Amino acid sequence: MPSVGALPLHGVRVLEMVDKAEMCGRYLADLGATVIKLEPPEGSPSRRMGPFHDGVSISFAVRNANKQGLTLDLADTTDRGRFEAMLDTVDLWIESTAPGSLASVGLSIAELRARHPRLVVLSVTDFGQTGPYRDWVGSPWVHTAMSGCLSRSRIGDQYPLMPPAALPAEAAAVQASFAALVGLWNAMETGMGDHIDFSLLEATGQILDPAMGMVGTASAGADVGAAAATSARQRPVPDMYPVFECSDGFVRVVLLSPRQWRAMRSWLGDPEDLMDDALDAIFTRFKRVDEIRQHISLLFKGKSTAELVQEGQSRGVPCAPVLTLGEVIAAEHYVQRQAIARCEIFTGLDANVPTGFVEFNGRRLGIRMRTPDVGEHNASLLAELTDGRATGTPVATTGAGGRRPLSGIRVLDLGVIVYGAETGRLFADLGADVIKVENRAYPDGARVARGGMMNANFASGHRGKRSIGLNLRSDRGKALFTALVAESDLVLSNFKPGTLEALGLGYDTLAQVNPGIVMVTSSAMGSTGPWARWMGYGPLVRCASGLSSLWRYPEGPSAFADGSTVYPDHFAARVMAAAGLAALIARRRTGLGAHVEGAQAEAILVQLSELVALESLQPGAVSAKGNYSDEGAPWGVYPCAGSDEWCVITVRSDEEWARFCDVTGLADLGDEPALRTTAGRLRNRERIDARVGTWTSNLDPRAVQHLLQAAAIPAGAMARVTELEDDPHLSARKYLKKLRQPGFGPLTVQNAPFFSERMDPPRQVPAPEFGEHTREVLTEVLGLAPDEVQRLIEEGAAEEGTERR
Repeated sequence: MPSVGALPLHGVRVLEMVDKAEMCGRYLADLGATVIKLEPPEGSPSRRMGPFHDGVSISFAVRNANKQGLTLDLADTTDRGRFEAMLDTVDLWIESTAPGSLASVGLSIAELRARHPRLVVLSVTDFGQTGPYRDWVGSPWVHTAMSGCLSRSRIGDQYPLMPPAALPAEAAAVQASFAALVGLWNAMETGMGDHIDFSLLEATGQILDPAMGMVGTASAGADVGAAAATSARQRPVPDMYPVFECSDGFVRVVLLSPRQWRAMRSWLGDPEDLMDDALDAIFTRFKRVDEIRQHISLLFKGKSTAELVQEGQSRGVPCAPVLTLGEVIAAEHYVQRQAIARCEIFTGLDANVPTGFVEFNGRRLGIRMRTPDVGEHNASLLAELTDGRATGTPVATTGAGGRRPLSGIRVLDLGVIVYGAETGRLFADLGADVIKVENRAYPDGARVARGGMMNANFASGHRGKRSIGLNLRSDRGKALFTALVAESDLVLSNFKPGTLEALGLGYDTLAQVNPGIVMVTSSAMGSTGPWARWMGYGPLVRCASGLSSLWRYPEGPSAFADGSTVYPDHFAARVMAAAGLAALIARRRTGLGAHVEGAQAEAILVQLSELVALESLQPGAVSAKGNYSDEGAPWGVYPCAGSDEWCVITVRSDEEWARFCDVTGLADLGDEPALRTTAGRLRNRERIDARVGTWTSNLDPRAVQHLLQAAAIPAGAMARVTELEDDPHLSARKYLKKLRQPGFGPLTVQNAPFFSERMDPPRQVPAPEFGEHTREVLTEVLGLAPDEVQRLIEEGAAEEGTERR
């Protein structure tokens, strides 16, 4: 384990007062921040959330590792004074109370900020601090329904399937950690704190499966996503990433490029009916998917997953096994990479758990200490309030608000497809100068997915960037790139491991040019281990991490419902953007850059931490649950009046159950003693669900939503992507915006990842044409004369666009 001083957020102090999005603070703690978990004397309600093992909440244990435990009673005058004194010792306060509720105990956020002007406050709430739904109550399931993500998680005409595990909550929590780091960076730049308004609903919609964000090349080929979401009844296209049964399980195959298709065709023995060159186009293959599937099914029948994956990968056919969590825990790849390890997660409880999201200069930043007991560190933390040892991180004393927080940062963006686009876009939206480095001979697949060099999908993911054409396979092109590195802060890449090193552009080389450079690299399976060289895409990563095996209909062993999602690209982009920004914060202290590495499969594993731990403690306990939850009843996706209309209801407590029975007219259920506890309701779940489903089936889903929300019961109608623009709450909060891309009509894209008092919203700048800024960057950044730039273009070291849409 690295020493604390070697961690990027060493010296940053965080006070966390939340019982939702706890992985936000956990990730900051993994990155080296001192995170103090503030709980009431009886402990956080999240300590009483399942799943459990020997009475220990596994979900709480995995989300609160690396933190220190403090208890205060904010209704007590003395403890309120201690709380405010604690604010003087920290840089960041994360809180998840209902909007305005702290004022009732004399702790108005506005007044606290006035007394602590250097403090960054991150308020994490279900629906945000403003808007018509501000005071509504939510849950991850409600957020998934209302954000449009649930409508896209299904197979054909089957019922919408809730994504498994804690996926929505964990995705939103990581975006919250990115928001926190942006706020800290801006405070360090300006000397002033901020109040960041973070909505879990909006974060879920931006990360889980954002149809108005960037989608994968197969999705683009199937005419789904932002540019084609024209029908309110549109459903996911099946078999974009088909799964095939073999002798001991399932294997998924992803065929995107003509080269990959031809490799698959060769593996099939070049059957005569598939020799049509038109099948090189993904559009054509979708039209003949049944025919192709029959050929592959016949080839795979009777063979094992191991031999199929080995053969496919060696032939250049991207494929992966669909693993269960038990198989993931035992997989040699993860063992070698120490991505899963046995450690103490709670007092006296050891389990196999994912160890962390990223590696920093070759060292994994994961669990260093177990989750604290209630108030475990009270004595030492309260002592700091009297002896002056806790001082927080110094910040600058000049600067004003009203700025884009990452202005002044220059990013060289080598990223491709969805993950690559999103990581750079996050920096561009927040003011960084992001220069997309491209080469005509090896174009970004997203740029050329629809033919030509620009499309709506690419524009969504690369808005706000500049483009320079460089031939990195020529000595002069590489020299230009390294010269740009000398003038930059951050390099982003998601090439296959070893690609940059083979070009002579690995981190060690770039650090010699610029010791302050931060390089952020991400790959499907990581840069080491038996699977490091696999061709990897999101659908394969989901299989190899155990997610696909859980994201299926429990009625059928092969009914995998994750085929149309782009997950985890948007999520992994937030993971790595946060880590890159943490490395830049560390550079302020050390003067040195860093190499930050991540694997998308391991990002998913951390999200599945509670299930991985549970499976290691109770083998065989974890399987696909569909829309069942053991958190409460009623708790599910219920049919409503109309065609394919649904709503989510999540009753979390006995008090909510009593109100639910009152407002729904199901008083007879409320009168049953056996149903007055969560345990009793879970035992009678099927009967309750049948009654609730009968009630909802006669009502419009939004009528259910509004009726139950008026009684403070978490409920939400399943929204389609095309309905989001008309949602009054999202409209009031400017969740969406129009991007004016030359050659296209206005494109609807998502707006800011959060809102703040002191930071300007994202810029509305179109995506660049290929090489559009080559001359501009070479003259402006490197100071080259126009005639020298012309020679470089004529030599082929630099390139500029000649095609226009």
